Amino acid sequence: MDVIKRIDDLMKERQWSDYKLAVESGLSSSTIANIHRRNTVPSISTLEAICSAFGITLAQFFSDNSSTVQLNSEQLDLFSRWISLTENQKRLIYDLIKEMK
Repeated sequence: MDVIKRIDDLMKERQWSDYKLAVESGLSSSTIANIHRRNTVPSISTLEAICSAFGITLAQFFSDNSSTVQLNSEQLDLFSRWISLTENQKRLIYDLIKEMK
């Protein structure tokens, strides 16, 4: 996969400039510029920050599926909290949600 092209495609989808990506990801403008101008493949930590800005996971970034689901900040928070729950807590919450249909 061409990582830089994937970043460019995601930026185009959102009509983001390099500056907007830098602001949303918390990365410096020079880091974003290096990715594009020098074709520098970002480190994993940089790519995680970029994915976070786009509201996607690394798995979604590398997925060949073109129907990427974007998560808002509330959904990302929910998933991050879900990870720390016990299996019993997850089951109870899942059962509760199923009943709310």
